[in-house]
Amino acid sequence: MKILVTGGGGFLGQAIVKLLLQQDHEVCSFSRNIYPQLTQLGVDQFVGDLADLSAVVNAVDGCDLVYHVAARAGVWGSYNQFYQPNVVGTKNILLACKKCAVTKLVYTSSPSVVFDGSDMENIDESVPYPDHFLSWYPQTKAEAEQLVLAANDASFATVALRPHLIWGPEDNHLVPRILERGRAGALRRIGKRPCLVDTVYIDNAAKAHILAAQNLSTGSAVAGKAYFIANDEPLPLWDLVNKILAAGGVPPVKKTISPALAYAAGWFLERCYQGLRISTEPRMTRFVAKELSTAHWFNLSAAKIDLGYQPEVSITQGLSRLQSWLQSKG
Repeated sequence: MKILVTGGGGFLGQAIVKLLLQQDHEVCSFSRNIYPQLTQLGVDQFVGDLADLSAVVNAVDGCDLVYHVAARAGVWGSYNQFYQPNVVGTKNILLACKKCAVTKLVYTSSPSVVFDGSDMENIDESVPYPDHFLSWYPQTKAEAEQLVLAANDASFATVALRPHLIWGPEDNHLVPRILERGRAGALRRIGKRPCLVDTVYIDNAAKAHILAAQNLSTGSAVAGKAYFIANDEPLPLWDLVNKILAAGGVPPVKKTISPALAYAAGWFLERCYQGLRISTEPRMTRFVAKELSTAHWFNLSAAKIDLGYQPEVSITQGLSRLQSWLQSKG
């Protein structure tokens, strides 16, 4: 098939691209920049903005399947900075798919679309969207996910995946942030409660996307549904953080602050940064304070049954691969 991956030069997008190329598909990418790695792989690259419908249609035209991976991530920024790529961009992808007669769309969502600030323990996909969000990212991703699932019909099959905290070699977001803050001595445990968190190794997240497309067709059991994706290995959050720090040769986090103090600090810093119009991310936000002091692990039964998903790389194996990669990069 001819397949488009939006955000094909990103961490997850590139992992999906590589798997698709191994299956001899013709793959193209839509991103804001040209990525030399994709050029080396022989991937056709379309450069543009998701908010530009004509650019999106140009990239989608002639494709059989679209993986919509690209999004504005993060915990800081204006509403419009998140709304344009995440909501308007997704609307444009859906419009382009309809216009170009694409029959299948796999959308990359996030478990944060159902996070209400409390523990998420062994939850499944029946958990509703919350009434209020602490950050523009989960709010706009939730709106986009609902648009994708509502677009599923008799001629157009859609599915949404919710991978949780993807990490591994080539990571340009989570692992670098942890290592950078760890080296600077800026990390603090939030609370002493051993909150279990289930993350996902990059290879497992990418494979889940391939399985979703393989099982997706109009009227199938997968069509119009969302699925949590994780490693099925919940660990105390700070144990995993310390394992990632160890892989990078950084000492473990030992200092602790209370969840209430972290939340109050996040509230105060958000107000200050907004009032002073500071664009850089605060050291703490309310969303991060809640994320780092609550449990996040999921019932993966639906993904296992409907998609045939089984994590192939364990956390221990993933950490070993991560350490080797970090050492190779100096």
